[in-house]
Amino acid sequence: LARKRELEHALPFAMDPVVYDFAVNERGSVASLRTGDAALPDGYYLARARALLERGGSALDAIEAARGARVLAAPVAGTAERGANAAGLERLLAENGFDRIQHEQIREAMREGSIGLLRNRLPVSTRLEDAAQEDVLEADAPAVARCAARGRELLREGRAAVLTLAAGAGSRWTQGAGVVKALHPFVRLGGAHRSFLDIHLAKTNRTAHACGDSVPHLIATSYLTHAPIEARLQAQGRLGGDVLLSPGRTVGLRLVPMVRDLRFQFEELPRQKLDKQAQKMAESAHAAWLAWAGATGEGADYVDNLPAQCLHPVGHWYEVPNLLRNGTLARLWRERPALRYLLLHNIDTLGADLDPALLGYHAESGAALTFEVVPRCIDDSGGGLARIDGRLRLVEGMALPHEPDAWRLSWYSTMTTWIDLEALMAVVGLSRGELGDEARVGAAVRGLAARLPTYVTLKEVKKRWGLGQEDVLPVAQFEKLWGDMSVLPEVDCRYVAVPRVRGQQLKEPAQLDGWLRDGSVEAVAALCRW
Repeated sequence: LARKRELEHALPFAMDPVVYDFAVNERGSVASLRTGDAALPDGYYLARARALLERGGSALDAIEAARGARVLAAPVAGTAERGANAAGLERLLAENGFDRIQHEQIREAMREGSIGLLRNRLPVSTRLEDAAQEDVLEADAPAVARCAARGRELLREGRAAVLTLAAGAGSRWTQGAGVVKALHPFVRLGGAHRSFLDIHLAKTNRTAHACGDSVPHLIATSYLTHAPIEARLQAQGRLGGDVLLSPGRTVGLRLVPMVRDLRFQFEELPRQKLDKQAQKMAESAHAAWLAWAGATGEGADYVDNLPAQCLHPVGHWYEVPNLLRNGTLARLWRERPALRYLLLHNIDTLGADLDPALLGYHAESGAALTFEVVPRCIDDSGGGLARIDGRLRLVEGMALPHEPDAWRLSWYSTMTTWIDLEALMAVVGLSRGELGDEARVGAAVRGLAARLPTYVTLKEVKKRWGLGQEDVLPVAQFEKLWGDMSVLPEVDCRYVAVPRVRGQQLKEPAQLDGWLRDGSVEAVAALCRW
């Protein structure tokens, strides 16, 4: 049981040990007679009886009038539960920095049609071109290699840190199981099974040992992952010192979808044609969802469920602003005033590290952001580096005018980014001294977010009620993505092509076979110091 509790957030289907205690039923099948209020049905059956009685007419024939009066007088099932859920939802929203002003802006934009499923994509008139060869600098180019000495100097001076994004549950990695991907022990290295987070911390440990100074490693978490990651690091004695958590300070509240978005999802997007009966059932469900959205209120808050089912992540763009909102960056600058550069990478980009040559190149270029890209392979689904109406930028897959346009783009974004913190603060419109002003920081982040694309998506959520009953409903949520920082004209961006072993992202376990065969695992192991 202790071992299960250690791994329950890291491995799917980690259940409590079960002990079966069998006994002989000496009485056989028995029944008891209930009378008066004790004879009332409970849960699901009470709700169904109430509906029949309120409908009247022939429905009353099935229920005696006296019993009907008792049913109507009984308290509505679930009232206390709904009250507890509402209180729990408000607590979660407050704890995770819910921005009510931004929420109302998103709701209004959805209702007026300025954002939505159709609006996610760029107009079909957009001129989309592949990036030219000269738009991307190869990581092994002389211009990068000569900067290695400068990078090592910056590391010795304590001017660089790492930010690992570990806010997701990795549903693709575990095929839907509710675990924390960062903690999943998926490979054996250095004589033990290692998780994604173990590997990233070991890489930073090696860099710190090589440069002779400590290197801060920040881990961005969310309401889904913070507590398990904090508990694991504390148990390992790693938390504190140079390993800091950056808890999420932005969370979204799901909304009832717009009918036009549901129609677009059901009628316009490509969809598998089912057999006659299955197609009929699907169309019936779609009609019911459309009726539900219209009756409940398009754009209304979705709160009729467990609190965790009402919240949603708002996209990895917010992970850097969270550093400003949760005090992590202010703390770092108090302890390390020379800190200027930050390496941001996703939890599943295992080859990314504080490479001195790339760090030195980014510093000498003067760019605000340097994005790492890799040549596109068959598994790289989504957007990439492109010229949109003549301007070089990263474009998300859901923003492409047509889905097949992704295969016209030669370079795929790894999302690994070198950040000049001083330049970033200028873009946000804040100074170091203003980081303690919560209202000022919130307004600045909200203002910058309003200038970036907002993507609306539909998710299906389950609601369990009564005695094992279950509803599945579509809800709307939004997200903003980090690569869209390249949209802003005042942000000076550069693009560096890195080897596949550095930029590959492990999204699904099916990729592990190739990762083990092509030498990637040995290359990653060489970057670690356990």
